[in-house]
Amino acid sequence: MNTHSINTTKLKIQVAILAIVSLALLPIIARAHGGEEHVTGTVTKISDASVTVKTTAGKTVEVGFDAKTTYARGKEPLQKTDIKVGDRIVIHAVEVNEKLVAHTVAIGTAVVAKQAAKH
Repeated sequence: MNTHSINTTKLKIQVAILAIVSLALLPIIARAHGGEEHVTGTVTKISDASVTVKTTAGKTVEVGFDAKTTYARGKEPLQKTDIKVGDRIVIHAVEVNEKLVAHTVAIGTAVVAKQAAKH
């Protein structure tokens, strides 16, 4: 074997190792970025256990709540009971047992302006 073919073989091995390591690290990198799904749309149904959202893409998605879920409108914290059908909503959720569970729920601030105008 000549020097050129040895160097080419070494380069191919290095590239293959780099590709394998990169693929192995992909799930870790995804979790490092939170691994959260973003659900954005309009509330169509609300219960004590979950919210159903018609997304901006037109899909209907149900997202559950747990004891760690936080709720806010702008910078103001809210209670789950403040969520109403028709609210614009952004949810950051994680998948647990093949179901989405909300980590954070943000309700649009435009609703506040509409309610203030009514009074």
